[in-house]
Amino acid sequence: MDRIVKVASQKAVVIFSKSSCCMCHAIKRLFYEQGVSPAICELDEEPTGKEMERALIMRLGCNPSVPAVFIGGKFVGSANTIMTLQLNGNLKKMLKEAGAIWL
Repeated sequence: MDRIVKVASQKAVVIFSKSSCCMCHAIKRLFYEQGVSPAICELDEEPTGKEMERALIMRLGCNPSVPAVFIGGKFVGSANTIMTLQLNGNLKKMLKEAGAIWL
């Protein structure tokens, strides 16, 4: 969990992902289209990826474990939560408050 907290605080937006996950790709694309340059942590490419994935499931209740999105160092949720925030207009507000976008 310490590694997750450390990585999650490195940038305004951090996405824990797997390179083969189609929902992860869609969420990353959504952020890129918003003008955000998130830090991406591909769990299947990390030496400690399995441990980090277990922590996301056990400590944060992520099910499925990816994508797991942190904004401003705080866990926001997975694809469903991010898409809901996008549709109701709150995602852009959160991104501005975290300093991920300026406009």
